[in-house]
Amino acid sequence: MSILHLEIVAVAVGGAIGAVVRLLLNQWVTGLMPDSRFPLGILSVNVIGCFAIGVLFVLIVERGIGNELWRSLLMVGLLGSLTTFSTFSLQLVSLIESGEALKAAAYLVASVVLSVLATGIGIAGTRQLL
Repeated sequence: MSILHLEIVAVAVGGAIGAVVRLLLNQWVTGLMPDSRFPLGILSVNVIGCFAIGVLFVLIVERGIGNELWRSLLMVGLLGSLTTFSTFSLQLVSLIESGEALKAAAYLVASVVLSVLATGIGIAGTRQLL
């Protein structure tokens, strides 16, 4: 099996695990405060995913612990499906650390504003069609 095929399998396996962890963690945290209308479950998933991608970035990418398959399995697959917010946050921090504060600010604002607008447009447009 080629390295590309192994990476695809690693991402798929990690993605499956991350999706299940997201569901279970969200349900568990939400169950702790069932009367709360604040999306604490998803917030927790995002914060945990962001912390985890920071730790894994240092270990796998910077320190070279493991190999590309570990990065594919854990960072791309597991955390990618657990929360894409972790990838967004890593890219933002990378821009800041590389001295591109203006680009980081633009990326932050554009990502949040455009994503929220796109979600709203998708909802409104679909409601109009149905």
